[in-house]
Order: sequence, then C-alpha cells, then structure tokens
Amino acid sequence: MRMKARATMVALVPALLFAAVGCSSTNTPATDKAPDPKGSAGSASAAPGVPAPSAAAAGSAAPKTGGSRLERSALAQGDLPGYQVSAQGKNPNAPDGQPQADKKACQPLADVMGDKPDPAARETVSRGIGSQKQLGLAVSAAVSSYSESDAKALISRLKAAVAACGSGFSAKVEKQAGAYREIRPVDYRTGGDESVSWTMTASAEGVSAQVHLVVVRKGDTVARLTALNVAGGAQQKAQVPQEVADKQLEKIQKAR
Repeated sequence: MRMKARATMVALVPALLFAAVGCSSTNTPATDKAPDPKGSAGSASAAPGVPAPSAAAAGSAAPKTGGSRLERSALAQGDLPGYQVSAQGKNPNAPDGQPQADKKACQPLADVMGDKPDPAARETVSRGIGSQKQLGLAVSAAVSSYSESDAKALISRLKAAVAACGSGFSAKVEKQAGAYREIRPVDYRTGGDESVSWTMTASAEGVSAQVHLVVVRKGDTVARLTALNVAGGAQQKAQVPQEVADKQLEKIQKAR
C-alpha cells in the first residue's frame, strides 16, 4: 500500500522524475524484479531509505545532442559531474494529460507538474537527472519554447498562483489524485530574465514528500526545474541543486 501511494503521488509531478530516480544511486543491491526500462512507477515508489535502481540497470536512454535549438538547450550526459542525465522515459503506467486542480487559481501550479508547463508551450524537451551525491534526490529539467509574450505570461501566472494557493490544493489526472500543501515562495538565484521558485509538500494516501520547483524565463525559452526527495519523505527537504540550474541556464544562453 505504501509503495502504491508513493507511485500515485509521484505520478502527479513531472513524469520525468521516474527516470531521474533511476539515476539517484549507482551502488544498489540486486533485486528479484527487473526494473522497467522506460522508468516505471516501481523505481520511483521505493519505500523511504531504499536505494533506487541505477541508471544503467534501468536502461535510461541517452539524451540526444545537437538538433534543434531546444535540443541544444537541454542538459546532456557529461554536463554535470556527479550526476547522471537521461532522456525522458514515459512511465507506461502514468496517466496522460495535464493534472486538473480543484481551485481555479491554482491551475497554473497543477499545469506545471504535467508533461509541459502549460498549454501555450510550443515544444518541450525534458531530462531526468539523478544525483550520485545525495541518495534519493530526483531532479527533472525541462526546457520549453514559447512566444516571448506567452513566456512572460506564464511567469506572471505562476507568481500569482503561488501567492494565492499557500493553503494548498488538490489535483487529479485521470483516476490518480494528489494533495499539495504548505506552498511557499522561496528565494533562488538564477541567471534568467525572471523566475519564480516555491516549495510544497505533495501527498497521496498517507505518503508525503517535499518538492521544490524553479521556473525560469530566458527570452522565449522557459526552463522548469523540479526536485523531489523520494528517500526521506516529508521530513527531508528537497532543493534543486544550484549547479544544475546554473548549467541549464548556461546551455540556454549558448543555444541562443
């Protein structure tokens, strides 16, 4: 039941976290169940303190290099010493579509936890980042292209939603639901044109975890960074590593 609850909760944050958790440990004992090569809920739903499968065991796909400006903006393996970077592996058991909030004012916060930050995104490229330094820390980094006016509007909506939704909200996608409480803006240094950062506690069926989100605009490109600690539960704070944010903004700038 506990593992099922954690899978439900994680399904309502970016799907990329399934791949990221698979990168969070490189020295794990063998199990009698082979990991899902696409990044299943099973790898993300390990009980607190249980190491997740390694990226090699999970068969994480290597990120593409080159290609479109957005692909060049995305993080790649080798960009971050001490981290493993993988291309998004869609969990086959994860629901499709964007989460729907029970409060209209909080819908931008629900949107940003879906496959793309909001419906105005033209294209999104996502990466899973597993820390080899901090067991259980799963990070996602997604870059999306917009018209510049839409990108500015997204940041404004998110700032307003964080201010309006401190008491929390719930969200549902298909038949999976989660609750989000203690939504608090936090200071976070970025190199973008403007940004918004907040923390919250996500919970489902009695299982909770802290989540940290940072959304940064650089011109018409938006970077969405999310950190979730799947090993420590609600007692373990999660934070997007500063070096991840710095490298992501550096790559966006170079691609421009």
